Amino acid sequence: MVVLIVTAVKPGLRGELSRWMLEPQAGVFVGHLSGRVRDKLWEKVVAEVKSGSAMMIHSARSEQGFAVRCHGDRARLPMDYDGLVLIARRTAKAT
Repeated sequence: MVVLIVTAVKPGLRGELSRWMLEPQAGVFVGHLSGRVRDKLWEKVVAEVKSGSAMMIHSARSEQGFAVRCHGDRARLPMDYDGLVLIARRTAKAT
């Protein structure tokens, strides 16, 4: 299972992703892909995301059963704590 969340990307990229995955909500894609297709789509997303962001969550052989990949400017960042992935929020710095 693969979940891909994109923000502020061109409609062409969303169209390309919708060829391989379902888009139940704008910018959220879900599908069951082979590892090869998943990796190729991720390479395409990374190449085309300019000012937006992308996060991919996919099945993996780990304690949690999934892995997380991120690209671009995100408000939430995956942090690895001894093999356990937790999501940290960026805080606004006071000036």
